[in-house]
Amino acid sequence: MYENVKGKWAADLGNGKYKNPILFSDYSDPDVIKVGDDFFMVASSFTYFPGLPVLHSKDLVNWQIINYAVNRLPFDSYDVPQHGKGVWAPAIRYHEGRYYIYFSTPDEGIFMVHTDNPFGEWSDVVTVQAACGWIDPCPFWDDDGQAYLIRGVARSRCGIKSQLFLHKMSSDGTKLLDEGVRVFDGRINHPTIEGPKLYKRNGFYYILAPAGGVRTGWQMAARSRDIYGPYEHKILMHQGNTNINGPHQGGLVDLDNGESWFIHFQDLETYGRVTHLQPARWVDDWPEIGIDVDNDGIGEPVMEYTKPDVGKEGELIMPLENDRFDGARLGNQWQWQAHPSESFYELDNRRLRLFALPFESENHLICDAPNVLTQLVHSPNIEVRVRIKLSLSDGDCCGLAITGGNYYAIEVEKIGGDHYIKVVSYEYDSASGTNIPEEVLGNMKVRIDLPVVYFKIRMDYPGIISFYYSYDGDNYALFGVPCKYHVSRKSWVGARVGIYCVNLKGENNGGYADFKCVHIE
Repeated sequence: MYENVKGKWAADLGNGKYKNPILFSDYSDPDVIKVGDDFFMVASSFTYFPGLPVLHSKDLVNWQIINYAVNRLPFDSYDVPQHGKGVWAPAIRYHEGRYYIYFSTPDEGIFMVHTDNPFGEWSDVVTVQAACGWIDPCPFWDDDGQAYLIRGVARSRCGIKSQLFLHKMSSDGTKLLDEGVRVFDGRINHPTIEGPKLYKRNGFYYILAPAGGVRTGWQMAARSRDIYGPYEHKILMHQGNTNINGPHQGGLVDLDNGESWFIHFQDLETYGRVTHLQPARWVDDWPEIGIDVDNDGIGEPVMEYTKPDVGKEGELIMPLENDRFDGARLGNQWQWQAHPSESFYELDNRRLRLFALPFESENHLICDAPNVLTQLVHSPNIEVRVRIKLSLSDGDCCGLAITGGNYYAIEVEKIGGDHYIKVVSYEYDSASGTNIPEEVLGNMKVRIDLPVVYFKIRMDYPGIISFYYSYDGDNYALFGVPCKYHVSRKSWVGARVGIYCVNLKGENNGGYADFKCVHIE
């Protein structure tokens, strides 16, 4: 179903066409705006920091990550991993020369950051409203200057769902001015409605939102002449006869030439929520998204289509992946599992030194360690290689993982003065609510004497993982048998590439591992 192009996933087909997904990457809950000739997109980042990724494009097809808008949240709890929490469902808007991003954390409230330059520094996090269970905020400034914020609710936190609420907001966007009014109740026709985006066109107010659930839902729109309603509503796009399930939460953007486009995500389980681009048009003051193949007024998502007409051919952009660690700072592809700390690492002499720090974990689970450095998977089939120079103390371990809440990893652990290679895993069983840590291959270990080891992991669609090790970087041996990665619904993210060095005894004995040249193809 999904094929790589020249070792990478490329959505731009080079002939005026593109294919979906435009990003085979876990950019969940995307939103998009157009400012001049530039497009900017943001997405959820959950417990990974720096958080709230900002991407840039010139043509809506080729995207590059340029920044993160949140380095840390104003809560010390995120000094350790908080899987499934953190930055949820941001919305980006441009108002009077300033860029605003609003986002929620499901247990703490609604927050905002702003900047005059999305490529540069973003403001500190502003608390717009402390609340539990208020999610998916989107700001809106009306023609008279009055600011509003629309948002949803999470039943897991506040006991209600499938309802959208509208608040008046201060003109500077820093605080809400009222308790909010319920403007849409989706419990009958659009259950699990969430992720609302508010627009205005030709005197109508529009709420675009997904409903029906992430894997089986649809896109709907509601419109009214009054921002408080009542709203009439209709389904705009559903899966139909395609293999693009969902299709879920996103944002609408209009071009200067009258074209309209919709960016949304599709849940591909192991690979997370990948990004799609759909054509849109306006008919009788209703948006239509995708292609109405059945003439029933409901669009279906496209797998291949003509690129947006932005006046010129966009540059083919491949995602950041490989790293020789020869820069002054970590590349934008990297995120930690919690708030970053200078104590985690040292970057010098074309190597990344990760220090073997202790962390709190009942079963020594790598998913509980804040100093795991991760990046998104960008293709259905990947091969990751890394060289590690060992300087471990007893109880230290370091390795290469496919992670994201659940994880599978090949690692070296120092035990009683000797170094052993092994494969470990952790899965969260959502049915029973229990953790299942295990060594994938029983007690299989390989003792090594050299100070340098090379690890390789292959992941082949639909998520089959194979582990390899080498002493010279050329001749690799398969370690055990391949296994299937299972995504954790507790964390809301897909598989990620991770590297780490930790101490499993709760001690800091000065051990470390030097990582050189993470190579992904």
